[in-house]
Amino acid sequence: MAVVVRPVADKDRERWAELYRGYCGFYEVPVPDLDLLWRRLTVEGQLECFVAEIDGEVVGLAHVREFVRPLEGDRAGFLDDLFVDASRRGSGAGAALLEHLSSLAAERGWGVVTWITGADNHNARRLYDRLAEAQPWVTYDMTPTPTAAARDQRLPE
Repeated sequence: MAVVVRPVADKDRERWAELYRGYCGFYEVPVPDLDLLWRRLTVEGQLECFVAEIDGEVVGLAHVREFVRPLEGDRAGFLDDLFVDASRRGSGAGAALLEHLSSLAAERGWGVVTWITGADNHNARRLYDRLAEAQPWVTYDMTPTPTAAARDQRLPE
């Protein structure tokens, strides 16, 4: 099976949403506003989305964005989301998406593509360990307490 990786297109909207719902279900998190996320991907350019296709069927997705690395003096890619339909895991779609991002990074002069995953995501980690190097860094999340002014601000529709 040949896996084709390409940028997401308008025709992929429904399948992309189905896959993203699967991604959210896998991590047991609520599904965000998919219309807003789609707009950020396709109109606003805040993220890029690539899809993996096998025999004309979209079977996986990857969301990536560029960021600056001050210590290294370069730019890099951050892989926010990578998901392959459960029925197509082992097909090479995940590896093809990661290899595409590696090529994209080389073209753009990014120093690295980085991402996080759940410590218990053993299947994906076998793939990641084959194509990338686990890092010793510990990840933290700090949730801000919204100010009244921030609560009054709304994202443009």
